[in-house]
This record gives sequence, C-alpha cells and structure tokens, in this order.
Amino acid sequence: MPSYVIAHDVGTSSVKAALIHRSGTVAATAEEPYPIHQPRPGWVEQDPEDYWRGVVATTRRVIEQSGIAPDDILGLVFTTQSMGIIPVDAKGKVLHPNITWVDGRAQDQARWMMRLFGGKALFKRLVGIEITGKDVLPKLIWLRQERPDIYRQTYKILDVNGYLRYRATGRMAIEWSGACSYSFNLKKKDWNRLHFKMIRWDMSKMPDLIRSVDVAGTLTEESANALGLPQTVKVFGGCDDPQSAAIGSGSPGDGDAHIYLGTSAWVVVTTSQAPAFKNGAVCLQSADPNRNLVVGVTESAGANLQWLIDRFFAREKQELAPDDLYTLLDREAETAPAGSDHLIFTPWMLGERCPVATTTTRGTLFNLGHEHTRGHVVRALAEGVAYNLRWIIDNYRRDFQFSISKLRVIGGGSQNRQWMQTLAEVTGCSVETTNQPKTAGAIGAAMCAFVGEGLFESFDDVHNIVQTSQTFSPNTEHADIYNKCFRDYQNVYRDLSRTYKTANERRFNTP
Repeated sequence: MPSYVIAHDVGTSSVKAALIHRSGTVAATAEEPYPIHQPRPGWVEQDPEDYWRGVVATTRRVIEQSGIAPDDILGLVFTTQSMGIIPVDAKGKVLHPNITWVDGRAQDQARWMMRLFGGKALFKRLVGIEITGKDVLPKLIWLRQERPDIYRQTYKILDVNGYLRYRATGRMAIEWSGACSYSFNLKKKDWNRLHFKMIRWDMSKMPDLIRSVDVAGTLTEESANALGLPQTVKVFGGCDDPQSAAIGSGSPGDGDAHIYLGTSAWVVVTTSQAPAFKNGAVCLQSADPNRNLVVGVTESAGANLQWLIDRFFAREKQELAPDDLYTLLDREAETAPAGSDHLIFTPWMLGERCPVATTTTRGTLFNLGHEHTRGHVVRALAEGVAYNLRWIIDNYRRDFQFSISKLRVIGGGSQNRQWMQTLAEVTGCSVETTNQPKTAGAIGAAMCAFVGEGLFESFDDVHNIVQTSQTFSPNTEHADIYNKCFRDYQNVYRDLSRTYKTANERRFNTP
C-alpha cells in the first residue's frame, strides 16, 4: 500500500516540497523560487504558471533524491499563500496574474464597500475590522470595475491552492480555509452570498467548496506526465498556509498558540469558537473541519531582514556563505543592548494588516542618533517584529480572553536563537521551537491527506510527529526597557499614521 504524500508549501517567494511518510518522517525536500512583480506602487502580482513550474520541478526532485518509487506515492496536497485572485476562463486559461495577498490596489473600492454599510465607523462596529484595499472583496470589485473585459471572460475565480489543484486534477474548487479570504460563513460552511450580491459579483464565477480532507480528484494524464507520477495519485483539498502551520507546529487543540516567522509573520490561536473579527484579527476555518483559527498577520518580517542584508550587507552577502552571513548578523546585533539604545524599527514596509490595518504606512527607523551602529539596526529590526507580534497577542488577550503564556514558533526565523530570546522577552511568553521548523507547513498539509485517507484518526495525532526542540524563557531584567520601547513603538504608529497617509495615499493610487 502506498505510504507517502508529497506536500507542497507554496509561499510568496518559493514553493517548498516535502516527501513525507505516514510515520511523519520527511524523506526528501526541495525548493524552487519564483519572482514577485510590482507593476505599480502598492501592486504585487505573480504569474500562476510559475507556481506550477515550481511544483513540477520540486516534485521530480524529491522523488529523485529519495529514491522512492512513484507507485509508493498515495497523494498530493498543497498549502498555499492565502487571498489569491486568479481569474480563469472555461478552459482554465489564466486571464490575469495572481493579485496577491500583499497587493493593496483596491483602497477606493474598500471605501465604497464600507459606504454600503453606512461608512467606515459603522462597518467596523458591525464586522469588527476596517476593510482595506488588500482584502479580497474590494479587489473583486476592482476587477469588475477596472478590468470589465476580464470579468466578462471569467468562468471561475481561483485562489493559489485552487489553481494548483485544477492543474493537477482538472477540477475547479476552493477549500474552506481559502474561501474564508473571500466571504465564508463559518457556521453554515457556505459562501456569504449576501456579501457577493452587495458588491454585484456573479456567484456563478465562484467555484465549488470542498474540505481540506476531501479528495478533489486524481491526476490527469497531462499532470501525471509532467510530475512523473501515476494517474492514480489522489489530490486532497489541502489548505491555506496559516492553517497548515497551526497543525504542523503541533498546535491543533483549543487555546494552542503559534507564531510563524518567515517572509511574513502571524500569530494564530486555535479555537472551537467563531469569535467576531477585531483589530485586524480574523476568524478563519482551520484545516481541521471541526475547529477555527484566530489569525493576525504581520505582512513583512523576514522580508525586512532580507532587505537589510541587500542594502547594508551587500558586500558580505557576496563574500560569505549564508550560514556565515547570519552568524555575522548575530554578532553585530549582540553589540547592541536590549532595546537597541531606544532605536525603533517599525516593520510596516508593505503596509500592515494586524494589529493595525493600513495600506499607506511604511517602515520607519525612529530615534536614530550618532550612537547607533549597523548592529543596532539589525537588533532593532528583530525587536520591531517582536513588538508587532506582542501588540497582536495583547489584543488577543483583551478581545478574545485567550490565555497565552506559551508560543510555538516555526519558520526560518525560529532557527535564530537570538531572535527567539528577543521574542520571549518582548512578549513575556515562553517560546518553543520544534523539531520540524522548516517543514511545519508541509507536515500540516500532509496531515490533511493522512486524515482524509484514514491513516490518522484526527489532526490531534500530529503530536506523534512534532516535538519541542528548544525552549526560551523571558529574562525579567529586560522587562522595563522592552515595556518602554513597546509603548513608544505603538505611539510611532498613532502619531504618524496621518502623516503616512498624507505622504503615500495619492502616490499609491496614481498610475
């Protein structure tokens, strides 16, 4: 009997494939990058064909590396970046590049939508959060208004997961967690059809709904030949990346909290409830059909570190191996004290979604003086991301009464001990890393297939696979300085939010 699943974690910058045995053993991994296109300020697009090429390349590589026979592969599953908008015609032809989750082009449409509900203040009271130009429904309005020819030709709108499942099986569908990015009723497990009616969107253009554990189909002859797999391989529903990360971090139960720290970052708490949206945090369907997630996304985290390397460490990047480069960054950061001598780096270089929702805010180095070095900037960047995550956690405690004292952390950032210690001290929480930090998303996705196939009884069985690797405890000696800097961090946003808007709103909305 086939015992392996190939799980593809399709993020903002690359696709990572993992060949995973039903025991949880990762037999092989492969990664394939692809570009981001920014045709205008605030616009962020990608070519869906790049995703599929990455899936094909990494599938073939993990099979070759592992030596596993293709007949031993029982299933294929995707976990992908959320909020994708890929219009396709009846033959599956892509009509427009994917309008990605960080794209903020639809601010005018967001304001129009909120006016339908009586204005921004009333909308926020009714829904719980202010909608922005980065949200999916305003982008659908933008597509209908600004690209009417594409709207008329559109047969279905697919997200990234849905597009890849279509390429694999020929079936157009959207999984429950992906549907949440559009407008999904968590209680009825169906589209919020009234919302689509209000924005004058033709519901026939929305695909069928499936669950994460459902079999969407088997490989077509074309996709099987491209992937080097038998047509009998099943393709499961899969899920968005916060959902797979929650499972793969070993945080599937009620009240479990995890942080993903990669290109972006998020704080997620698993719950059996369906609380209202508040302060940029949203309640979404879990990969587990019986649970939900409260999700707060920080749009740029590791991406900021990459920016810092490219701009401040360009020579070292050319001369040093990656591991040596990160060791150098750590050494430089260690030259600065906790709080970075009151230097604050705000991470909002792509705008922000949570704890504040804004498309015009940008990153700021606040309180820069002659005493600050390159090492201060490195440390301040890590602290700035931690301040943003603490703000989300504090909101969770107040808004949802979540008791959060322990955080599981996954993603590439979790491998940096200094960043983990900083996160523990800024948040006041115990921070745990896992034995599967880079493949957590793929493991969570594989669990969708294993549970769907009946090889695991429930998602809680992930505890048999994922264990704690290291634990970081807060150093109380730094509590005062981090509390002070955190308050200053919040005030940077509050005091400058109007200035950010004045500086950038017209710039971002002018062709």
